[in-house]
This record gives sequence, structure tokens and C-alpha cells, in this order.
Amino acid sequence: MTKAKVLISGASVAGPALAFFLNRDGYEVSVVERAPEPRDSGYAVDFRGEAFDVLEELGVLAEMRGHDTKMRGTTLLDDKGVETGRLPAEAFAGELEVPKQELTRALHRITADDVTYVFDDSISALTQHGSGIAVEFERGAAREFDLVIGADGVYSKVRQLAFGPHTGTLRHLGLSGVGFSTPDHLGLERSGLLQQGPGAALYLFGSGAPNRLTVSFSFATVSPALDRRSRDEQENAVRTAFSGFGGEAPRLLEAMSEADDFYFSSACQIHLDHWSRGRIALVGDAGYCAAPTSGMGTSQALIGARSLARNLASAAGDHMAAFAAYEEELRPYVTRNQAAGRQAATMFGGHADLAGS
Repeated sequence: MTKAKVLISGASVAGPALAFFLNRDGYEVSVVERAPEPRDSGYAVDFRGEAFDVLEELGVLAEMRGHDTKMRGTTLLDDKGVETGRLPAEAFAGELEVPKQELTRALHRITADDVTYVFDDSISALTQHGSGIAVEFERGAAREFDLVIGADGVYSKVRQLAFGPHTGTLRHLGLSGVGFSTPDHLGLERSGLLQQGPGAALYLFGSGAPNRLTVSFSFATVSPALDRRSRDEQENAVRTAFSGFGGEAPRLLEAMSEADDFYFSSACQIHLDHWSRGRIALVGDAGYCAAPTSGMGTSQALIGARSLARNLASAAGDHMAAFAAYEEELRPYVTRNQAAGRQAATMFGGHADLAGS
């Protein structure tokens, strides 16, 4: 019997997790990733609730527990750097927090022998027909698949091709920010600082790499337009937003310009009436991003991947029925996470009116 061929776009978390489950269930799985190699970047990710069951099913739960950052809590400061309170570790770290690269490395390792990975390439066209999907790539030769799954993030190429422009599905939460790392001159190992002022917040913590400080500047914006701007423009926007901050902010603004892992993004959610069209479906941030402020992105990606695979396995080849069941099962969970993401955006400088739109 010929195995059904599935192409997954995206090799971060949702994509490799889905690849593991689909391969286990007898599919021939390929993963295409625009990065030149397995992703080994990102800061800490946390797991909550049912995500632990997924990690156990993937066979990596014990390994992830071994990478626990063991965060001890976060000190709250005003915009001048004066302490105003303290938050427990669970406020940001969830039930278990690990450096993201440890999760992505594990997911790639457990799938590399059985799944075909194609790096440094991306889907350029999708044409559905009666018996499958013709897929064209930016670099590689065109191929035929039975199903295509978009697991390629907020700016998903699969979603853009199958559902239309990003502007029709992306909801900005009034918040943008930059992340980077720098030497830990404060000795913040396993603890954090959250400095809040009008329309802006600075969060820094020591975890992951020894003697390194992870820094996040977040500030109110009216659109995600800065995501597409140059680094100089992004840095200037950050400096303007934090020009009145005292404490460690001035020193960290200088460190920002020297960072070689500078990353800028806006807090956005993805809202779609349906997560599939024909033989194409979406999983994780590509289909229903709840925004980093929700604290549920990684858990949601893992749970979504397992739900999609489980429903495909039980539908006996009826992908339409499987996609419908997957959405019915997962949408209430996603709706709760997105509501939490909108609410939490205000803590980091987002506008309450935009966050609730």
C-alpha cells in the first residue's frame, strides 16, 4: 500500500512534532524550512497543562526536565529603576521552562532518521487538484503531495498562498519589541527584572547560557509595520520609546546595538474562520497564534500538532473529516489562549483598546 505523502512547511516546534506523529502513523513526511539548517535560536519556552502529555508521547519529557531553567522569580521596577514588587517564577516560566534550542534540537533529532528535511528552501506555489497538491519551491523541483500543512509561523507562506494576504488574518496587539542577549553584568542567574513605564516595558533575566542576560524591550505600536523595517529604524524606535527610562535601560540600549542575536517582532494573533482549505491545513502560530504574551505558544503548537495527527489517523484517509474534527477539538482551547494573550499584552506596553480589538 502506497503511503500518503505529506509536506510540512516549517521546522521549529509544531512542524517537527507533527512530523513525528505522522511518520509514526504511516505517512511519508517531508519538511521544508527556509532556514539553512535546523533552527538553534530563540530564548526560553515554557510548557503548561496537556503539553506535558505531548512531550511524554514524543519521548522527550525527561530530557526537557533536565534542561529546566529553574527561574526563581521576577523583581518589578518602575521606569526610574525603583523596586515596586515581585512576581513568582510561574508568572513567566509556566510549569517548566527550557531554552528553546533544547526543544528544537530534540525534535529534530527524533525525526531526522525517518523524515525528509529540506533546508534553505520555501514553498512558492500551491495548486490543488482532484487527487493531490502540486507544490512549487523557490529552489527545488516541483513535487506532488497528498496534503500540505503550514507550520511556518505568524507570517506563514502556506497561509498566504492558501488563505490570502497576511493583513486579512493578522491582528496586532498594540505591542512590538526587540530581544537580544548580553553579558550578565547584574548576576541575574535564574531570576528576572521587569521595569514598566508608560507604554513600555523592559524585561531581563538570566537563564539558559551561563553568564548571559536575555533582554526584551517592548513598547506600544499602532501596527506591525516595524517588523519589515531596517535594524537601524527598529533600534531608533526602541530608543525613542525608552528615552525616559532610568535604571539599567540606558546601558542596555547601548548593548542592543552590539548584539549579534538581535531580533525584532510585533505581538500579533492569527484569526481565521477555518484552519484548512481542501488538502491544506495550518498548525501552531501559522493558524492560530495567541501571541507571546499568552505564554502558551509552545504548548499550543505541541498540542495542536498531536490533535491534527490524531484526527488524521482516526479519519481513515478522509482528510476533510480529520481537519474538521481537529478544529472542533482545538478551537475552544485556542480561544482561551488568545483571550489571555490580549489581556497580558497590556502588561508589556500594549494598548488596551488595540489589545481587545
